[in-house]
Amino acid sequence: MINPSPHIIASTATLLDALHRINTLPGGAMTLLVTDDEGRLAGTLTDGDVRRALIDGAGLDSPVARAMRHDCRMLRQGAISPGELRRHRAEGITLIPVVDDQGRPVSIIDTRLTHTVLPVKAVLMAGGRGERLRPLTLNVPKPLLEVGGRPIIDYNVRALARVGVTDVTVTLNYLAEQLEDHFSSPVEGIKVKTVREPAFMGTIGSVALTDVAADAQGVTLVMNSDLLTDISLEEMYLRHVETKADITIASIPYLVSVPYAVMVTEGELVTAIEEKPSMSYQANAGIYMISNALLQALPAEGRTDATDLIESAIVQGRRVTWFPVNGTWIDIGSPADYRHACELMKMKI
Repeated sequence: MINPSPHIIASTATLLDALHRINTLPGGAMTLLVTDDEGRLAGTLTDGDVRRALIDGAGLDSPVARAMRHDCRMLRQGAISPGELRRHRAEGITLIPVVDDQGRPVSIIDTRLTHTVLPVKAVLMAGGRGERLRPLTLNVPKPLLEVGGRPIIDYNVRALARVGVTDVTVTLNYLAEQLEDHFSSPVEGIKVKTVREPAFMGTIGSVALTDVAADAQGVTLVMNSDLLTDISLEEMYLRHVETKADITIASIPYLVSVPYAVMVTEGELVTAIEEKPSMSYQANAGIYMISNALLQALPAEGRTDATDLIESAIVQGRRVTWFPVNGTWIDIGSPADYRHACELMKMKI
């Protein structure tokens, strides 16, 4: 999100003041937020608005209030709806002010930089040894292996920043000090927190060591840190909410080709023959939206894998749904996967 201070101008300021302010704005966000005497958002102003006011007979010493637009869209701090933000974005609105309970601007969402704002916290699992990638991972943890000139894990932090997730925790074990050093400075504008496992706690157990599940009504995004993917986290979250799920599992299609003719049977009868059929399954992609109420039940000791949590939720009658990944998904688990990821990023850079 953008600091609103450089964009704020009083409704009593002159149009000349406004032009000077617009001329000093950084980047491409060339919109001013006009505030009233109480500092509340009253409207917006662009150089086009000033130009139209001058054509209509206003002078450069006329107040900003004469040229501003009163029909500006805004979002409330602490109550930003991803669905509402998505509708604004679909209408081509790129700058959306966020106001507090008194209507005062506290930030600006630039949808070119922050695609949406998901009300979730995130945990990236980065404790594995990456043994199948040795010797590459003998002295470097797998999440810090570089693809396209940046560590693998930073692509995932960037994806989180794009959807407005700023509370990010990385759980560590193998060569933890390197990841702690890496995240000692903000990445993609996010001050990432790190937590060390006392022992290997499985593929989801270390979430119990974090504070992400403090709000039982909330949702946490948990994902493996060694993935390269362009999954729509916004779509996944909206699906999670729409289906009232307790767990939503991102999935990828996995095709199995049978090299034989397969019989279709009904009792002792053969009803058909399928020659070398292919069967498609939905495989776990290592990305989850999970109700905090479930995460709060994770034991703080011992090993818990994501499959354990999912199977337990199913037995309890919880709603477990799946969300297909449409696009890139690479689990960098082998040297061949790593080479493929590096070649892919060469084409994208």
